[in-house]
Amino acid sequence: MKDSLQHAFAAASPRLAPPPTPGRSVLIHGGVLLLWIGLFSMAFMAGGVWSWSVGMAYVAYDTALLLFTAWATLPILRAKTRLAMPAPPCTVGVIVASHNEAAVLPVTLGALLAQTDAPDQIVIADDGSTDGTAELLQTRYGLIAPALGEISPASALYPSLQWLRLPHGGKARALNAAMLCIRTDTVLTVDGDTLLDDKAIAAVRRAFSEEPSLVAATGVITPVCSRSLGGRCFQWFQTYEYIRNFLSRYAWMRLNGLLLVSGAFAGFRLDAVRAVGGFDPECLVEDYELIHRLHRYAQAHGLPWRVRVLGDAQAHTDAPSSVAAFLRQRRRWFGGFLQTQYLYRAMVGDRRYGWLGTLMLPVKAIDTLQPLYGLAAFFLLLVYLVRGDLGVLAPVAGVIGAKILLDLAFHLWSVFLYRRWIGKHGEAGLFQAVMAALVEPFSFQILRHTGAAMGWWVFLTGNRSWGRQSRAGLRARDEDGR
Repeated sequence: MKDSLQHAFAAASPRLAPPPTPGRSVLIHGGVLLLWIGLFSMAFMAGGVWSWSVGMAYVAYDTALLLFTAWATLPILRAKTRLAMPAPPCTVGVIVASHNEAAVLPVTLGALLAQTDAPDQIVIADDGSTDGTAELLQTRYGLIAPALGEISPASALYPSLQWLRLPHGGKARALNAAMLCIRTDTVLTVDGDTLLDDKAIAAVRRAFSEEPSLVAATGVITPVCSRSLGGRCFQWFQTYEYIRNFLSRYAWMRLNGLLLVSGAFAGFRLDAVRAVGGFDPECLVEDYELIHRLHRYAQAHGLPWRVRVLGDAQAHTDAPSSVAAFLRQRRRWFGGFLQTQYLYRAMVGDRRYGWLGTLMLPVKAIDTLQPLYGLAAFFLLLVYLVRGDLGVLAPVAGVIGAKILLDLAFHLWSVFLYRRWIGKHGEAGLFQAVMAALVEPFSFQILRHTGAAMGWWVFLTGNRSWGRQSRAGLRARDEDGR
């Protein structure tokens, strides 16, 4: 059976020959670039607030996205309803992709084994770990070390738990290998540094059982950083970034235009993933690329597949706690985003994909250069400040002030909606939201755009050297007994 599944994965390889770039895609992407060049040139050709035209465009675009998210998330205010007659429950397996994660793996496995609705199968996809992972799995979890490339028998201590030992080949290859060993209807991918809340599996099982057309879903994730001063600052900023991002995913989900699931905590209909060939080992962001391929396959075969974000499935994941770690993460994310946008450029503007093709993917085309818009706006603002050009600074200050007030209102509204959506307060506080709205545009936002701009270098050069990320956040959480 394993040989036949491997053949099926190879036959459905995602690395298809790229189609000719359609004219509409060239026009959309080229228009975004030409607009940036034209707006930036206004700094040398116009006076007053129009000298900052690139900043005005950046503010207008961000405002439009905020207003769209605010409108599309209004259904959260309505009471939740459940099916009167629950559907037969699907089986749920979990793959924990792990490479040298012995320090935090007990936190992840402890959360999985303590679920109120236990998963039917847990496979630890050990991607060539060279730390203490092997000793940990044998002594603490009662697993017998399998041969390289093989899967162990079930643990005598935890009957649902198995260990798949693999040569180091990257996360995508580890996930694909583990999927050949999964015997369930639905599979949940969980990173070795991610801690699921105790009702997360129950929420995933319920969602896939109630909606047969659901092929992929992401839970809501909260970042955890180290307890250092720098770590606390990064957790503060990233918490509100994640809140806005997950509300945005909810908004796009309503239009069936959701493209981004979090590989750290994502559920998939196993048959659908196998049908499209599994994860792509050549992609920098294999989870993001897979959703594009699922959408493309569904359109080609007339399938009503849907992708959702589940507010009642929650988890915590380790997040960067330093500037260097944050920039490494964001350059990889953005480099992978650019790679995927290029691979699926034929879908941009294609009406056959509905709102996904005509709205979401054109928005993503704008996002390819959004960091350059933002950094150019900030650079020009610094130039005007140094020159003391009050003719420009005065009207620009009015625009920035109005934008900060709008961001503040959206921050407060998003915290309220987020609490209602996930059913608890979590780590988000209103006072902290106010401070984030005031400080973020001149600090964290610039850092985020810098990391994204570095992603362009990754995309253009193919450089994939990331360095190792510290897992201090979840380790500290484990030590605190939380």
